[in-house]
Amino acid sequence: EVQLVDSGGGLVQAGGSLRLSCVASGFSFDDYSIGWFRQAPGKEREGVSCISVADGRAYYAVSVKGRFTISSEKDKNTAYLQMNSLKPEDTGVYYCAAVDGNVWPTDPELIDYWGQGTQVTVSS
Repeated sequence: EVQLVDSGGGLVQAGGSLRLSCVASGFSFDDYSIGWFRQAPGKEREGVSCISVADGRAYYAVSVKGRFTISSEKDKNTAYLQMNSLKPEDTGVYYCAAVDGNVWPTDPELIDYWGQGTQVTVSS
């Protein structure tokens, strides 16, 4: 059984920090890219960040670059998204996602596996 388990969301004031975790099981972690999409009410699901587990190369959406840091621990099958200097526009449900290979798709339909999502709310 393939599973991605999200955790770490919560309520935080603008300028605060949260760390999201995604624990993977049931597939070859090293062969995948792991990251997060987020979705605000009434908006499209958008890519936030991802990392190629094999080589550590990372991608960040322009809106979060310089504030968020993604990392992975291969021996724990876990990815982390450290979110600093949070803004109200970062509010949404964050979904851990995995795709086979090193190319991160912008279309959510191409994602192979999804986590259950975790709510991030940033108040002003």
